[in-house]
Amino acid sequence: MLSVKNAEQRAADLVAAARRAGADAADAVYYGDASTEVQARLGALEDVVRSEGEEIALRVFVGRRSASVSSSDLSGEALSALVERAVAMAREAPEDPYAGLAPADRLYRGGAPALDVDDGVDPAPTLLKKRALAIEEAARAVPGVTNSDGASVSAGRTVIALATSADFVAGYTTSGYGAGVGVIAGSGRAMQRDSATHQVRHFADLDPPEKLGELAGTRAVRRLGPAKPPSGTMPVVFDPRVGGSLVGHLIGAMSGASVARRTSFLLGREGERLFPEDILIFDDPHRPRGLRSKPFDGEGVATRPRALVERGRVTGWLTNAAAARQLGIEVTGHATRSSGGPPGIGATNVHLAPGALTPEALMADIRRGLYVTELIGQGVNPVTGDYSRGASGFLIENGAIAGPVDEITIAGNLIDMYATLAAANDLEHRRAISVPTLRVEGMTVAGA
Repeated sequence: MLSVKNAEQRAADLVAAARRAGADAADAVYYGDASTEVQARLGALEDVVRSEGEEIALRVFVGRRSASVSSSDLSGEALSALVERAVAMAREAPEDPYAGLAPADRLYRGGAPALDVDDGVDPAPTLLKKRALAIEEAARAVPGVTNSDGASVSAGRTVIALATSADFVAGYTTSGYGAGVGVIAGSGRAMQRDSATHQVRHFADLDPPEKLGELAGTRAVRRLGPAKPPSGTMPVVFDPRVGGSLVGHLIGAMSGASVARRTSFLLGREGERLFPEDILIFDDPHRPRGLRSKPFDGEGVATRPRALVERGRVTGWLTNAAAARQLGIEVTGHATRSSGGPPGIGATNVHLAPGALTPEALMADIRRGLYVTELIGQGVNPVTGDYSRGASGFLIENGAIAGPVDEITIAGNLIDMYATLAAANDLEHRRAISVPTLRVEGMTVAGA
């Protein structure tokens, strides 16, 4: 894995080679990563995995024609062949009137705040092993836990560099740490499984092993003896670990590519108040230690914080360069980039602002409802917003969480769901999309 300076030079050299080979414009992105993961189960070390990899991707433009290629072989011979192949492919590609690099005046030229996304720590495998064993031990110590899927702790570092023929080259590093454990409660056909995970940029920010293990064990035991609730229309409350998916569907519908293809359920609703007026959804690429913090996007455009929903209304579409040209609007710094293919569109560190009520107060007036802790399947139509997913969790009776339920389906339409969304005050920034406990009225629940 290269240093940032060397990675920037490698990407810049590849862009220069593409220009010499006949490309009118080009950009290149380098990814290098190294990680160690330790897995433990039933009190013993199960596996230690070390991985290191490098990949570079080149996108070239010949007029309005473009092609993207990538390689994990960074030798001079391989990269020369990569350039020749990319330019040849671009010359044969169909013309795209929206193809091209991001506008030069929107590129990142420095000035982003300190993101603090690399702690410089390189924990030894023995330390990761000790932590994994402690996490699992705490989970197995919870009364009612009978077996374990194991615990894992990982540590890694990534180098990212991007260069374009618009005289742009920049890079940065990130560190990443993860911990998780899954356990089983009960026995025979009555067994239930649950887990707890945590991902951070700084090793020191990981949940203490005892806290994470106890959380997983408690979750599994609480699921024992599930029933099926009666079918009907009722309020549904989403636990923070699953509620972020509701915001994820919104982000997908705000993608300029979806809007341009007319495959977004938000089409024609740009000026409407879709959420209650107090709902604020914010995207912050500059959050210190954020899981998706970055100074520039996948095309080099400077990132900036912005509200996605303010006073209940969507504030506009999210774009990369191609979608911006197609829609006739500005780039927004939301281009994403993988090691192959053209840029996509996505958000960074997103959160839904907390409300005034505690989770208990949020559900206090619910005579009968559902508290969802797990969602199953992908039954969401991005064109219509129709929503139908398998779920499990707990029954809410007379304002309090009651017994566990599973093998149920919840259904509605996202537009209707957003219109009644209410947020509790328990927001924690633990995920790429962080939300407090959320309540939605009038969903259809299919149970017994």
